[in-house]
Amino acid sequence: MPHQRFPKVKIISVAPQEIQFILSETDTSMANTLRRIMIGETPTLAIDLVEYHENSTVLNDEYIAHRLGMIPIRYQAPDSFKGSDCNVAFLPHLECVCYDRCPRCSVEFLLDVDFDQVNPTRAEDEVLAPLTVTSRDLKSNNEAVEPAHFLNQDEQDESQDEGIAIVKMGPGQRLKLKAIARMGISKEHAKWCPVAVATYRFWPVITINEEQCSTLTMEQKMEIVDVCPDKILEIDEATGTLQAVENAAELATYTEDMK
Repeated sequence: MPHQRFPKVKIISVAPQEIQFILSETDTSMANTLRRIMIGETPTLAIDLVEYHENSTVLNDEYIAHRLGMIPIRYQAPDSFKGSDCNVAFLPHLECVCYDRCPRCSVEFLLDVDFDQVNPTRAEDEVLAPLTVTSRDLKSNNEAVEPAHFLNQDEQDESQDEGIAIVKMGPGQRLKLKAIARMGISKEHAKWCPVAVATYRFWPVITINEEQCSTLTMEQKMEIVDVCPDKILEIDEATGTLQAVENAAELATYTEDMK
């Protein structure tokens, strides 16, 4: 009978775009299992079907459909001010009992951009430049679902486009299509992969030899603090002893022992 384990989780920090926790009393197999589940089995929305009415751009239909599938789709519940769990609001498309598609399992996006109609409304210094079709041009039939154009406001301020670029077009070109977004997991296709990363590392155990440190002069202790590559040591002003800094566990990169 295999050794029974009782993993424990301790939350370190929770932020809008990040969560950190300590997984203890287990091994790397459990940590890697959690990582793979977070990436491979988290339900998300993604464009799964594209119906073209007109495409006279330089990219063919399949290429544009692939790019549309890679655009992250955000679901925000009407009573929430942040992204919500789409698994509550939608059914997987393979489990829905509808004949083709319905609002319970899909969301429709319409895109219709004609260069000759949009160009007269552009600024004078942009008239001769190609027109970039972005995720902003996708119009959803569900106000709670829309493309995630940017990660945050800083990314939006630094971007030269209004959203995620899909294709560039010139005079006489038009792109008109209907895109259907459905819920799925990335084990089925990579387009349903969450737009995030899940990583893990070993949590360090920092031990200071108090007996040997007591034989050192203040100058020697300061030298140890200075030569520490991860800068995880400091001198206590009250006692003059070496101690680890407050966030030493996060800074430590497992360099060789200092002797």
